Amino acid sequence: MNWPRIYCKEINSIFSSITKTNMNYWLIKSEPFKYSWEQFVKDKKTFWDGVRNYAARNNLRDMQKGDQVFFYHSNEGLAIVGIAEVVKTAYQDPTTDDPNWVVVDFKPLKPLPKPVTLEAIKAEKELENMDLVRLSRLSVGKVTPAEYKKICKMGGL
Repeated sequence: MNWPRIYCKEINSIFSSITKTNMNYWLIKSEPFKYSWEQFVKDKKTFWDGVRNYAARNNLRDMQKGDQVFFYHSNEGLAIVGIAEVVKTAYQDPTTDDPNWVVVDFKPLKPLPKPVTLEAIKAEKELENMDLVRLSRLSVGKVTPAEYKKICKMGGL
């Protein structure tokens, strides 16, 4: 039987959204004096712009709608303070005409009841390979499911 192409696309879309069990996890960094978790919560949604590092850009490109993202205060605080969600995948960064750079839209999900400091993360053997530790200058990093679970536990979730 030949199904209409549109019908097949709809079925595939529904199936992939139902079966997405391999959620990805990420970490984004922001200096609180430039853009804090509190401001993010007030805004209810934002796009992550200004990324000019290819590895960080590639991580933005790999994000999928529904992925969860740690929000990290860099320079001041040095702690993961909340969890966000990807609500729109990568598209052209509106702050530049250069097609090499993208942004992703996020919404805040919840604050961590207890911020997880960089010092606490570095003290955990299980987190020694985390991008935040190994690639300290990377502004958008990957987080493994095990790292995500450990950080959530450390943060009181």
